[in-house]
Amino acid sequence: MKVIEKIQQAAADGRTAFSFEYFPPKTDEGVENLFERMDRMVAHGPSFCDITWGAGGSTADLTLEIANRMQNMVCVETMMHLTCTNMPVEKIDHALETIKSNGIQNVLALRGDPPHGQDKFVQVEGGFACALDLVQHIRAKYGATLEAYTNDLAYLKRKVDAGADLIVTQLFYDTDIFLKFVNDCRQIGITCPIVPGIMPINNYKGFVRMTGFCKTKIPAEITAALDPIKDNEEAVKAYGIHLGTEMCKKILASGIKTLHLYTLNMEKSALAILMNLGLIEESKVSRPLPWRPPTNVFRVKEDVRPIFWANRPKSYITRTLGWDQYPHGRWGDSRNPSYGALTDHQFTRPRGRGKKLQEEWAVPLKSVEDISERFTNFCEGKLTSSPWSELDGLQPETKIIDDQLVKINQKGFLTINSQPAVNGEKSDSPTVGWGGPGGYVYQKAYLELFCAKDKLDQLVEKIKAFPALTYIAVNKDGESFSNIPANAVNAVTWGVFPGKEIIQPTVVDSASFMVWKDEAFEIWTRGWGCLFPEGDSSRELLEKVQKSYYLVSLVDNDYIHGDLFAAFKEL
Repeated sequence: MKVIEKIQQAAADGRTAFSFEYFPPKTDEGVENLFERMDRMVAHGPSFCDITWGAGGSTADLTLEIANRMQNMVCVETMMHLTCTNMPVEKIDHALETIKSNGIQNVLALRGDPPHGQDKFVQVEGGFACALDLVQHIRAKYGATLEAYTNDLAYLKRKVDAGADLIVTQLFYDTDIFLKFVNDCRQIGITCPIVPGIMPINNYKGFVRMTGFCKTKIPAEITAALDPIKDNEEAVKAYGIHLGTEMCKKILASGIKTLHLYTLNMEKSALAILMNLGLIEESKVSRPLPWRPPTNVFRVKEDVRPIFWANRPKSYITRTLGWDQYPHGRWGDSRNPSYGALTDHQFTRPRGRGKKLQEEWAVPLKSVEDISERFTNFCEGKLTSSPWSELDGLQPETKIIDDQLVKINQKGFLTINSQPAVNGEKSDSPTVGWGGPGGYVYQKAYLELFCAKDKLDQLVEKIKAFPALTYIAVNKDGESFSNIPANAVNAVTWGVFPGKEIIQPTVVDSASFMVWKDEAFEIWTRGWGCLFPEGDSSRELLEKVQKSYYLVSLVDNDYIHGDLFAAFKEL
């Protein structure tokens, strides 16, 4: 979706649109840390996020890679900076073709700063002399949404007339200058949205360096406030949050309902300002669907997924990238038979998450009871990571049933995915809600677990006394048992909203389960076993479990009176 459309939609809904800006880190570890931070920030619902283009095009390839991951893995509407510096037309077109193929529709067009070591901008041979040329080229060739940074008003008007849809300002600390700028723009006929760029002050030295580089005017009262505390980093950060909040309040009071926060790849100050403004809540994260909807233009209508990848959404995205169409409305209407093959990508972990797993799961294992203890500890909240999850810790709805999960894990039924039964809970519930206020959500109780064959036999026998329970069980070699048809599709989550058809975003699909089981079993060795050295007895135990256990998907179709966990009593 185009950024201008998201801003216009927010205005029509009476909401304030906010967004975050990031820059490409210098190291691989920095990139992974950025994505972990970005994941947390995007959960608060920014209208878009943008990624900068390094001075002189120095980060071109990395910016393209990060933009792609933002749009398609983080699932946030992404705007990529693009500059003229050191960029002949062929390189510009390569960048534009790349983001277009990755489903990105938004570009921030800039002239760019001179390369490092140069004082003046010099037009590269075969390139553009200014952002106006770049705007005209992009609009003529690609019809993309364009944004522009601002300086001279007459020149700015020409850029807008050439096709820029909105204006994003550089950082400023004098709100009156910004408001005068907006008024001056309106006086000369610039009518597009003007988005203020807010940079929280995180530390004094960085503030001095950045404002000097950008030639930003600093009001005397800000200098006076900072000078006595400039050596106290926490005091400077607290003042930066206060100042940013007051600036935003004044801007919003003027009638402008968009805010763009220059994060410098840090989250606390930006989020604190938004919380002070009442735009987000620390403990409440709005969910349009139970899973984060895609922003890629090719799959924006997707609204149904199998529940099996609930804790591994990025893996699901990578395994469905090649689909020609994505399920919309009903899974069975457009089910695609071909999932992508498993690759190393599905088992590559960000550095921070890999460290957590190493600390929490690479403990000596002498028996299956030790394995059970790891799963139990996770359900008790003693562990914050799981080899079977890309997410951090237990999800809010899981805590509704965590006591029951602990009990069955202690019995050797090792759970990796679950949801409680929900019967008409308000859609803005902080634990199970999704889809925004005004609706009601429903869920069938669901469990997914590993267990030994003897325990599976006991469970299957017990299930015969519970006609509302349906199950699928399969081992690594594909030997399966089930009490439902091979092609069955069962909606396990749905919502009812004013003026809309019923939405059913998660299903249990037998065919997809047989695809998922390969990934789930592989995690025993490539997600957990790999934490131990080759030949280690713990690793050998995990390999033994992988070869002998069954993966079980279990649904209680009575979401009103059912008790899924009753089937595990006396086992």
